Amino acid sequence: MAMDDLPIVVGVDGSEPSLRAVDWAADEAVLREVPLRLVYASLWERYEGAALAQDLGKQSEQVRAEDIVETAALRAERRQTAVKISTDTLPEEPDHALVRESRNAALLVTGTRGRSGITEALLGSVSLTVAGHAHCPMVVVRGSHDNQVRSGTHGRVVVGVGERRTTPAAVRFASDEARRRGAVLEAVRAWRCPAHETTGHPLLAGEPARMHEQQAVEVLEKALHDVCADVETHRRAFEGTTRNVLADASRRADLLVIGAERRHRHFGLQLGRVAHGVLHHSACPVAIVPERE
Repeated sequence: MAMDDLPIVVGVDGSEPSLRAVDWAADEAVLREVPLRLVYASLWERYEGAALAQDLGKQSEQVRAEDIVETAALRAERRQTAVKISTDTLPEEPDHALVRESRNAALLVTGTRGRSGITEALLGSVSLTVAGHAHCPMVVVRGSHDNQVRSGTHGRVVVGVGERRTTPAAVRFASDEARRRGAVLEAVRAWRCPAHETTGHPLLAGEPARMHEQQAVEVLEKALHDVCADVETHRRAFEGTTRNVLADASRRADLLVIGAERRHRHFGLQLGRVAHGVLHHSACPVAIVPERE
């Protein structure tokens, strides 16, 4: 299958967060002109079935896998009538199933799954595990306006530019998203002045800070060097920790894009502290884009 024909895959589980992810993915499929594939891994039913059972007026044990994917398909059809939709149920653990699905997907999309009813504050273990191992870009849909793609609230796609100084895959992904949406691309980098570089002299106190800020700006310039001229770009360097700076930037964004390193022959969890924190605290959907070494 050609890259342009690969579907957007959505992991569904019958919960409201996953149905919001279906809304988001249906809009994205229209923008990309690709099919939508809705996947349910049946072992999810043991802890998410009750929510869907209430909506369907059934007992939890009466909810079938087909109910879950059919409900998601109807939601997608109502959202975007022109999207080609396929569904599948897989009798296996959801994290394994979605990582495998990501091998043949243009984009993998999931919702959040909170604990103790705090859906927006906490992220489910499935999404975290998949985000650390997905072979294609993955979007975790979260935030109060997160099911809007084409009519985004802010008209802005933010990409975090990290310590590697260049995040080419993440920047390319963010640039493409901004172009499809007619949105502004904002590249953000955090900087900090180490304590040992500060000075008590009032005339020199600002020099180290200005140097670190200028270095951050130069990194941003390099990162955006190859972005197409038809995409409006802004560069923002902020003092603070990367996690806090990106979480703050997410409040004025419709999509936050960050890169995640994928180390060759490394099979452990490949999701760094920054990505982990952003996934928990972002105010908008977060795209995790694999950066290959």
